[in-house]
Amino acid sequence: MSQFFMNNKEDLVSEALEGILRASPFNNLAMLDAGQDIRIVVRRDWDKRNVAIISGGGAGHEPAHAGFVGKGMLTAAVCGDVFASPSVDAVLSAIINVTGDAGCLLIVKNYTGDRLNFGLAAEKARKLGYRVELVMVRDDISLPDNPQPRGVAGTALVHKIAGFAAEQGKNLEEVTAAAQDAIAKVVSIGVAFSNCNIPGENHSNRVHNGTCELGMGIHGEPGVETLQFRTGHELVSLMVDKLLSVTDKYSPKALLVNNLGGFSALEMSLLTREVLRSSLADEVELLVGPATVVSALDMKGFSLSVILLTDALREAMLAPVEVAGWPSVVKPKKPEVVVAENRIPEHRFVPSVNQTTQSMLATICKTLISSESELNTLDTLVGDGDTGSTFAGGARRVLSALENGLLPLDKPDDLMIAVGEHLATAMGGSSGVLMSIMFNACGQKLAEGKTLGESLAYGLSRMQYYGGANIGDRTMVDALCPAFICIIQGDSLFEVARAAHTGAESTCSMAKANVGRSSYLNSDSLNGVEGSWGVCG
Repeated sequence: MSQFFMNNKEDLVSEALEGILRASPFNNLAMLDAGQDIRIVVRRDWDKRNVAIISGGGAGHEPAHAGFVGKGMLTAAVCGDVFASPSVDAVLSAIINVTGDAGCLLIVKNYTGDRLNFGLAAEKARKLGYRVELVMVRDDISLPDNPQPRGVAGTALVHKIAGFAAEQGKNLEEVTAAAQDAIAKVVSIGVAFSNCNIPGENHSNRVHNGTCELGMGIHGEPGVETLQFRTGHELVSLMVDKLLSVTDKYSPKALLVNNLGGFSALEMSLLTREVLRSSLADEVELLVGPATVVSALDMKGFSLSVILLTDALREAMLAPVEVAGWPSVVKPKKPEVVVAENRIPEHRFVPSVNQTTQSMLATICKTLISSESELNTLDTLVGDGDTGSTFAGGARRVLSALENGLLPLDKPDDLMIAVGEHLATAMGGSSGVLMSIMFNACGQKLAEGKTLGESLAYGLSRMQYYGGANIGDRTMVDALCPAFICIIQGDSLFEVARAAHTGAESTCSMAKANVGRSSYLNSDSLNGVEGSWGVCG
């Protein structure tokens, strides 16, 4: 079964529509109670003196179509089950309840079920005396030999154009002409990296890893071809070329960048960047999105729609609306770069010589490097097996600086900060940043005249503040804290090392790690495994 958030399949669409109404930002929507199994979202503020604009279709394309009901777009949306056209009676109920003497226009995506059900409802309404016109959107260009092109995301642009004309008080013939003009000028193409999960049904993805399907329909219908995916740039270039091959070149256009449901915001932003750097870019006067406008449930994919702009269409596209699902329309612009007035100050350390410090630092680095395999082995028991490599990487960087005479060995405060800077860049993961925090803070206190023990303790406190670890949490703090206490007390180096060793051994009996990767493990996994050895060498 597909994974889908719902209570039960039968109530999914009705309950989702209730959610849409409850969250309506303009408080202008209502459900029309027209009988069992009929779902119609209508404008509460509708003036029947204007031409009504009605659309709809199967659920699963949200925010289409209920998300476009409101001032400036649709008067009513008729909602079927998931990917199923609404019934003839449902469409007819919408017509007779929102249509006045001005008449109504039905906007239908070009699918058999929608054509038939909306078409029959229109005929019945005419017989009842209502003035009704119907237009079909056929914007999908992905199947060039298809005699019945599908209606896809460009349908929303037709809603916008027709809705504006109706809001202006134009008559039915003028509103219909505006919609037909938009239909003639809009083209769309989409691509998918997966087909969609249909609620309550088994899911099998025919799109294999590393491929994508050009022209997959918004109900998961097969596309025109399967492509080996290489880069976003190449895919966008291919799609843009197809769009430009069927539109007037060098004419101003509005572009809709549409999420089919499963693309992340990160991917949509990159997509927008690629389109606005493509051969289409100079012709894009208005940008709609990136946004989810006409989706296909959770299909991982996107579509691009372009519509040729005239003065009338430009005015319609820019007109404000009061609907939840229509995104902002902007004039795309090149990114501005503001030169930073303030730069991060560079630490410039003057190299100096101190044989004792050099010998001690070299010993520490070489010990960590030689312990790489042993520490990695320990870490495989409770982590991802890279602690030894992480500490060895930092040690190699510091040792290289030492051997090349780049460290301020005779100035302890600068030396601590310099070591911290090297560790921040050479040690991966959190360890490098934590050690860098400690050494930088220690160097600051040494510069203020504090003792080495006091400075190290302060550095450790800053590490704990940002890292969140305390004594007993099964981290390097368990070894460092007792060692630094010994330094403050003036104990010998032997006593300092023994305190660190004892602290590290104490982690064997700690049943729970409270921070770090080990915090995800149970007590059985941690039992008897010693931690903190990387700071005891």
